[in-house]
Amino acid sequence: MHSRRTVLTTAAAAAAACAAGAGPAHAAGLPAGSRAPSPPTAATRAKLRRLISRMTPEEKVGQLFVMRVFGHSATDPDPADVASNQKELGVANAAELIAKYHVGGIIYFGWAHNTRDPHQIADLSNGIQKAATAQRVPVPLLISTDQEHGIVARIGAPATLFPGAMALGASGSREDAGKAARIAGEELFAMGIRQDYAPDADVNVNAANPVIGVRSFGADPQAVARMVAAEVKGYQAGGVAACAKHFPGHGDTDTDSHVGLPYIHHTAEEWERLDAPPFTAAIAAGIDSIMTAHIVVPAFDPSEDPATLSRPILTGILRERLGYDGVVVTDSLGMEGVRVKYGDARVPVLALKAGVDQLLNPPDLAVAHGAVLKALQDGELTERELDVKLLRILLLKEKRGLFADPYTTHAAVDRVVGTRSHLTTADRIADRTTTLLRNEGGVLPLSRRRERSVLVVGADAAAPSGTGGPPTKVLATALTELGFTATALPTGMTPTQAQIDEAVAALGERDAVVVATYNVTAASSQRQLVSALLDTGKPVVQLAVRNPYDIAQLAGVKAGLASYSWTDVELRAAARVIAGRTKPGGKLPVPVMRADAPTTALYPMGHGLTY
Repeated sequence: MHSRRTVLTTAAAAAAACAAGAGPAHAAGLPAGSRAPSPPTAATRAKLRRLISRMTPEEKVGQLFVMRVFGHSATDPDPADVASNQKELGVANAAELIAKYHVGGIIYFGWAHNTRDPHQIADLSNGIQKAATAQRVPVPLLISTDQEHGIVARIGAPATLFPGAMALGASGSREDAGKAARIAGEELFAMGIRQDYAPDADVNVNAANPVIGVRSFGADPQAVARMVAAEVKGYQAGGVAACAKHFPGHGDTDTDSHVGLPYIHHTAEEWERLDAPPFTAAIAAGIDSIMTAHIVVPAFDPSEDPATLSRPILTGILRERLGYDGVVVTDSLGMEGVRVKYGDARVPVLALKAGVDQLLNPPDLAVAHGAVLKALQDGELTERELDVKLLRILLLKEKRGLFADPYTTHAAVDRVVGTRSHLTTADRIADRTTTLLRNEGGVLPLSRRRERSVLVVGADAAAPSGTGGPPTKVLATALTELGFTATALPTGMTPTQAQIDEAVAALGERDAVVVATYNVTAASSQRQLVSALLDTGKPVVQLAVRNPYDIAQLAGVKAGLASYSWTDVELRAAARVIAGRTKPGGKLPVPVMRADAPTTALYPMGHGLTY
């Protein structure tokens, strides 16, 4: 069903979205990426090489690491965060982390209390950069985060939140993907973040994939490639380094690399056809960085080392075959997939030998830093090799304007983050993503005259920090604002019989029910909930709020939709479709296979009804 891979050329214009510097643009309140970059000059390279020559081996090794740190402030976090930092890192705060280890980057997480609100994030970024200037050899830090949107978003409202990758894949609009990425990049830039670990370039060809799923644009390699290229250009036009992940492709696995070591059993030809196109497109679009995957691909490395530690994959394929010379960053080194075969002291050394430049978030920084330094002292790694990696990293920092001006301001945040224009754009983009899979008997749209009173039940997935929710409440509120009388009754992802009975009783005199489902399996009690609601004879509208495959397990449903996420922006769009305020515009970017015949499509890619 997949077409033969086309050759993607590396046109010079592909990198037109990258930034050369942030000084004057920042002063004007614009992201550095609003100007086309110039290739680094010989003078720039010479300047950065002189900077590298001033570093001690300890400082050079430190620059290779991108680390987590707890706290909302670089110097004065809450006592609980100080305790967490002391326990995990042996320092009290971000400033001490930089002074002790000379790290080259810091990654923000909501659970680490880095992302309370945009002003706080900007202040934390400024504090980190101020600490960087206090080093013996001042080098600005590359601050990063995972802001994929959809189900992976570290920064919540009032920042603008967009539909995730599979929802955008359902719209099929490269323009929307690029616009969403550019706005997201501009907002991250305003908060002092210059690298986003997005977009996801995996092709999700396995419905059982537990870790990628809706983080992928879909199952068609060429369609995914087009969307990836659009987002790469968008993020980098917004001023931040994009990062395509997870090389060489995490889309066909049923193991989560956070907790195990997945195997990808594609042949070399299958990889060329299925996995390679999005990464080739990202490189052609001028991607600043690429993230590795903790997966085994025996076709490329019979040693069965994970790709993060595989020289045949990272150097042989990514560097030499695909011609990529940008920054390569590992996925988190705290994930089980990269720790299964080797100890924490060997992993960072092997990653660097394989072709990695940046080491992301090892579980024990003291062990990892010491191991790399020892490998350097023992000659397993050479200083020349480290200098090549450092030059790539510093060139990226130069490109993203960090040497010109690493700071931001509250005024810049207020001009850019969560503006009315951005929020309106997010809603309009979301309106083109909701997919109507089934509508037997014209159940949808609901009518305010015929189904005025609506019950909303189902799964209340934990939304990313600050992204809103819970889903039943968001849907009920949105439907009420659209003229219905809607009530939320969360029943969870594993409803008990008591909860099912409560939902049936609550439906009572109400006219219709919307049930939010979440990754329904053959053994899921969500099936019993839906069946019991159908038995009432009332109109039942099923909305899949994560993977779109649920309807295959729900044969009796007459009206089924997919929103591809439970975040507010997508749920509000689904509510508008349910209410008939907008028409469903999404088309399945993955096939939905029959539950009783998994090799047969119930709904093929491209399926999507409308009113």
